[in-house]
Amino acid sequence: MRTVKAAATALTATLAAAAASVAAGRYASDAALKTPGDGRLPTEPRLTVHATGDDWITLTRALAAQRPGTYGLAGTDTHAVVGPVLDTAPHPADTVVRRLDRVTRGTVRTGDRMWLVPNLHTGDPTTALGLDHTTVAFPGELGPLPAWFVPGPRDTWVIAVHGLGADREHALNVMELLHRMRFPVLTPAYRGDTGAPRSPDGLHHLGETEWRDLDAAIRHAVQHGARRVVLLGWSTGATMALLAATHSALRERISGLVLDSPVLDWSATLRALATARHTPGALLPLAVRAAQGRTGLRGERTAQAAEPGGLAVPTLILHGPGDTLAPWAHSRRLAADRPDLVTLLPVPDAPHAAMWNADPTAYEEALRRFLTPLM
Repeated sequence: MRTVKAAATALTATLAAAAASVAAGRYASDAALKTPGDGRLPTEPRLTVHATGDDWITLTRALAAQRPGTYGLAGTDTHAVVGPVLDTAPHPADTVVRRLDRVTRGTVRTGDRMWLVPNLHTGDPTTALGLDHTTVAFPGELGPLPAWFVPGPRDTWVIAVHGLGADREHALNVMELLHRMRFPVLTPAYRGDTGAPRSPDGLHHLGETEWRDLDAAIRHAVQHGARRVVLLGWSTGATMALLAATHSALRERISGLVLDSPVLDWSATLRALATARHTPGALLPLAVRAAQGRTGLRGERTAQAAEPGGLAVPTLILHGPGDTLAPWAHSRRLAADRPDLVTLLPVPDAPHAAMWNADPTAYEEALRRFLTPLM
């Protein structure tokens, strides 16, 4: 009888441990694969507004608040644009003063909790930049996909795709440059975005299924006059571009890739996302395994696309050596292995997918030089 009771106790303990492991894995994978309701990347801290003036704003002192460059500053119902740190402005030691360029939505008040974002503009190409555009829709794997289209006279189109923690407004940062270069620009939404179909499991797949929506955008462009397309993507949007260039049935129409902060190591980004959301270190391996189990993905497709032998078109990679979400070592290796096709622009002190923000002039010059031969 004691043996039976001991066996039952052991079985109960084993089942309880297994259930706890499953629950822990699900919790950890949720932290990696679900975006917060406010769209904020988990690596971006909330910064308290301590004071504001006509052309300045005082924020909590943090590494994020001291970054060089120009950024959006977002709150729940507000958006502003902040410029460089004003080192000579008087301020308490625990704060930072930045130039306040404009408030684009809502009202910024003392005590607000806000965070830095890459997009400087809100709205669409017409309301934000004064560019004529139309809103189009095309069929995707899961349903209709909306997109902004800014016309141009060339028969090479640029398709611009956002990534983690962002939406189509991110592409507005470079829209004026692309318009001056006379490229037609298509900026699609994809599964999980507002106005687009939801992924069946409600989770991000870090580009490994989302790329098929980009493939649908390429098909739309070709059907409407594009002889060639250049794919410009940020973060997982860059991953989608790389996957499309490798696997799309229309890949021969792709003449170039611009990859900003590409996610090339699926498990490393999963771990980084879970870590940024304060997942205990002991649960990180569970996060990766649970995410793989829930999505059915293993990252092989991305790894294959990032192999040097897989590249067939000129590629510009813009990446920050300090990127905590998408390790830049993979970008550096790809550039070293394919110097015939890949140009790498390192951007120091830039957070994930904010290379333009850290140095807009250098970014746009690199983009202009890269795109000119592809016109």
